[in-house]
Amino acid sequence: MVPTQSDTRMRILVIEDDRLVADLMRQVLIDDGYDVDIAPVAEDGRRLALSTAYDAIVLDLELPDRNGIAVLQDLRREGSTTPIVVATAHDTTADVVRALDAGADDYLQKPFPNEVLAARVRAAIRRGGARSMERVSAGDLTLNRVSHEVHCHNKPVSLTARQYSLLEFLAMRAGETVTRPMLLEHVWHLQFDPGSNVVDVHVAQLRKRLRESGSVVDIRTVRGEGYSLDLG
Repeated sequence: MVPTQSDTRMRILVIEDDRLVADLMRQVLIDDGYDVDIAPVAEDGRRLALSTAYDAIVLDLELPDRNGIAVLQDLRREGSTTPIVVATAHDTTADVVRALDAGADDYLQKPFPNEVLAARVRAAIRRGGARSMERVSAGDLTLNRVSHEVHCHNKPVSLTARQYSLLEFLAMRAGETVTRPMLLEHVWHLQFDPGSNVVDVHVAQLRKRLRESGSVVDIRTVRGEGYSLDLG
């Protein structure tokens, strides 16, 4: 399936050879607000996973051309940090351990309720998958992604929960231009623009708090596009 183009919705890749199962998972994830691409064979899935910025991957282990564990290992070896949820009929402890040791972020045994699939994907995206790290450095700021604490030169920076989420999203993409629709999707979990200046207001408040903390980090406005975190 050719990836669709969207800057405002998260995109999921489903690597699954059973068309009925793949179509069902696709519809469940679409209903949960995602764009979804399907790869029916391992090689197509691997190619798409390495060439497209997916927010999560759902991977079947029994594929016609290659074992899913090998695909998983390849993706991690190639540096892919996308959250991967393994979905398979295999249910032994050894199967679970193999998948997790190979780099899976979660494990779903078929058949599973639709709402469980959606919830596991959401959770994997929140945790950040293999790209997840407990601490993130951005200029003179240090973010603890577990406690949601921020420090500047070892001094705490007081932020609201929304300000922290906004800063973390920008910090994980420092130097990149992040659009307002992307922020609405990832920070506010909205698939539409409510027609207000909510993003601009929160960015201005966060920018002020960073200046008050003495940080050299700034949020730069990219005219006509969005924002970029300037590390100073």
